Amino acid sequence: MSTKSQTVAEDIAALLRARNPLLWIVTREEARTEQYLVEAGAAANYLARFWDVDQGVTRLDGKRETIGSADPGDTLTAIRERAEAGTGAERGLWILRDLPVWLEGPTGASVLRKLRNLARFLPTTPRENAQAVVILSPSAKVPDELAVHATVIEWPLPDRAEIGAILDSAVDSLPDSIKAQAAPNGTRDAAIDAAIGLSGEETASCFARSIVKLRKIDPAIVSKEKRRVVAREGILEWFDPLPGGLDAVGGLDCLKSWLTARASAYSSKAREYGLPAPKGALLVGVPGCGKSLTAKAIATAWNVPLLRLDLGALKSKFVGDSEANLRKAFRIIEVIGRCVVWLDEIEKALQGATSGSADGGVSSDALGAILSWMQDRRGEAFVIATANDVSALPPELLRKGRFDELWFVDLPTESERAAILTASLR
Repeated sequence: MSTKSQTVAEDIAALLRARNPLLWIVTREEARTEQYLVEAGAAANYLARFWDVDQGVTRLDGKRETIGSADPGDTLTAIRERAEAGTGAERGLWILRDLPVWLEGPTGASVLRKLRNLARFLPTTPRENAQAVVILSPSAKVPDELAVHATVIEWPLPDRAEIGAILDSAVDSLPDSIKAQAAPNGTRDAAIDAAIGLSGEETASCFARSIVKLRKIDPAIVSKEKRRVVAREGILEWFDPLPGGLDAVGGLDCLKSWLTARASAYSSKAREYGLPAPKGALLVGVPGCGKSLTAKAIATAWNVPLLRLDLGALKSKFVGDSEANLRKAFRIIEVIGRCVVWLDEIEKALQGATSGSADGGVSSDALGAILSWMQDRRGEAFVIATANDVSALPPELLRKGRFDELWFVDLPTESERAAILTASLR
């Protein structure tokens, strides 16, 4: 079974055979991405070379080439000369590491012009010595001048199969006497689930640190690393588990029963059977009646991370920035995998979309981004949204299918007040 990265590499090999001259690869993992690019190039009979501002042009073995230089303009000229050489020059896949930074400098306009000319010229050269350029960048923002010429590919993070291979490699480094106990089936599955959303280097580092510290794989160490990654992005807030889980919530028995029944949909058996993951729930009602507490309790009961998305904090005075921040948050959520996403007091964050206020379209754009994500998302995040005033919510958000269920949380009854007191004293 092919991993996502292998599938992308096969697609790139097909693009090379089709004489695509310029690829823009969005990735933060140079080493891992380059490994697959080399394989893709080999499959299409292209010899990979690398360029950066420190070493200039290097071969796969790390040795410097005499062609080109640390200046990207010289290297682009060398690529064109190779393409013009005719019969006898091998096909070349030129992987440029630092070019996006250079394009923002004082000579960026000159380099952009050379790239545009090169992208138009390369498809016209003989197929036997075809050349192609790959630009590695952490950003998908391609300069407008290159938008027509560049094929943008976002490199995927490791999927379950690739993480499993990284884990097996880490376990194989252990002595045979403890290898069998280092990652039993239950621990293996939990560690793989915990590593979803981490880069290959982060995953390998977590497994190595766990083995050095405990002589076995510990999913908790992997979860701590994922929490650090979320904090680094500064968009989502990671909450600690609520002691007691749903037992810490007094009353709301129907809601808790509904949530308990859906916990099994997050199991490995459910995934193997092909059951869809639950989408989410909207809790609407009187302030102070347990909506936020329930959101925190769900993550503990299901043993998944709780991420709070503060929509108000993502707003910006610049039109389009709020939507960009939301898309970034949604990408993080998708790669995290199984988690509970908490949207607290959502009506306040979206009030501009329903009031018609002149806010530069920020709230309207944010609503559109949220609705699109809720409709099209493929991940396993469970969205729990809370609101105090249902009349302030846009009708589009309440449409059937956005959430699995809409729940009204009222003032507690006498028996529920007794249950709340019992839970508080427990």
